[in-house]
Amino acid sequence: MFPLRLPASRAPAAPDGRFVAASFAGAALAIGACGLLSQYSGSPWLMAPFGASCVLVFGLPDSPLAQPRHVVGGHLLAALSGLLWLWLAGPVWWSAALAVALALALMQLARAVHPPAGATPLVVLASGASWHFLLTPVLSGALVIVALAPVFAALWTRLGSRQPSTPA
Repeated sequence: MFPLRLPASRAPAAPDGRFVAASFAGAALAIGACGLLSQYSGSPWLMAPFGASCVLVFGLPDSPLAQPRHVVGGHLLAALSGLLWLWLAGPVWWSAALAVALALALMQLARAVHPPAGATPLVVLASGASWHFLLTPVLSGALVIVALAPVFAALWTRLGSRQPSTPA
């Protein structure tokens, strides 16, 4: 009687199913590899912000924010900021605020802004991480993600899928 009609949207068109499948596989492989390496090495290779990194790297691979410099550099700078504020002031609310702000400033100056890395200083402060956190999970996990990105690119190319353009 009254057909359901959705309002017009300015959102970009959805990617084709093959690209979605390849994105799914890339994200699952990257997070799965970090989890498996954590289990076998006894060291953490996984942290929550890597989920958001996978959304960018495998869901919007042509975005400047998804490039290796941004993923690895952004997380390293953000973790460094978190560790610095943890060392200077401890895990208090205002050190969390300053750690995120410093992380953003460092990423901007290094031209390596990666939005998921904005959560990395909060992980550092909440967990009371040691300086070893820079190596594992931050560097090791970020390298796994960027190392698997070409595998993902080959998969979507093989499937004949066209990479979507990053929305403006």
